[in-house]
Amino acid sequence: MIRYLKTFVTAAETASFSAAGARLGLTQSAVSAQIQRLEDDLGVQLFERTGRAVSLSDDGRRLLSQAQGVIAGYQSMRGEAGAFGGQAALAPINVGAILTVQLGLLPGAVQRWTSLGAMPHLNIVPGMSVQLLAQLDARELDLAVMIRPRIGVPVDMKWLTLMHEPYVAIAPKGTRGTVADWSAMLPFVRYNRRSYGGDLVERYLRRHRLWVREGVELDEPEVILRMVRAGLGWSIVPATLIGLPVDADTKRPTPKSGKSGGAGVQVLPLSGAPLTRELGVLARQSALKRAPVNALMKCLSEEAASRG
Repeated sequence: MIRYLKTFVTAAETASFSAAGARLGLTQSAVSAQIQRLEDDLGVQLFERTGRAVSLSDDGRRLLSQAQGVIAGYQSMRGEAGAFGGQAALAPINVGAILTVQLGLLPGAVQRWTSLGAMPHLNIVPGMSVQLLAQLDARELDLAVMIRPRIGVPVDMKWLTLMHEPYVAIAPKGTRGTVADWSAMLPFVRYNRRSYGGDLVERYLRRHRLWVREGVELDEPEVILRMVRAGLGWSIVPATLIGLPVDADTKRPTPKSGKSGGAGVQVLPLSGAPLTRELGVLARQSALKRAPVNALMKCLSEEAASRG
């Protein structure tokens, strides 16, 4: 509920759900849903809504200072003192990660990390990048392995790039023709356009004027691969972490594409400049005072480097 209070305060400061979403890394609909949930729980209407404009209601103005006080108190409780050594060093580490990172980078990185000796408990939290950014902002996570935020890196956080993952086009095995042919023949299994990675796909389609027949829309490339493999359509997905090997220099599918994680799909390169998503670690500056957190970031970097 703390995150909903933070959304309430931000929306009050900006007088706009869309502006609040931009600051928090959320969509306007996500902000609206959180405010609605908070209003339901409190039994009051916090905002007056007129078209796209919002303003605090009488109850909203009355409760704003209390919400700010609750947030400040919660953040104080979570304050990290004595960061090196002692009990703080062994406190659990809350790590957010998108699904492809959980399946791809995390196992090897955690294995490297635990081999260094006694380490704190890791709590892995799944989610889309936009959700993980909001949880970092609410101090519910110490760091997140995610796609670089479009809105930039908040001043109280640090970004470490791990890899630039290229995108490729995939279709059911044996599908012939070009990407344009696939677009004309098959439904499009879409990478959720509300996510950072899916937004890159949407921009590519518009730039190259590829009109698609909408099929299924999903959050995760790994699941999209399975849908395409099942014959439900074609898609554009990031390749490396779902087992589609690409040439490290050209960012194009190698001659062996589709032999491992991509078995059962046809793979084609995308025309134009290589399309990539930047994966990395976003960490709160306060969490970086802990030696185990820094060690985990180093292990993530080493694991990403080992994948070329």
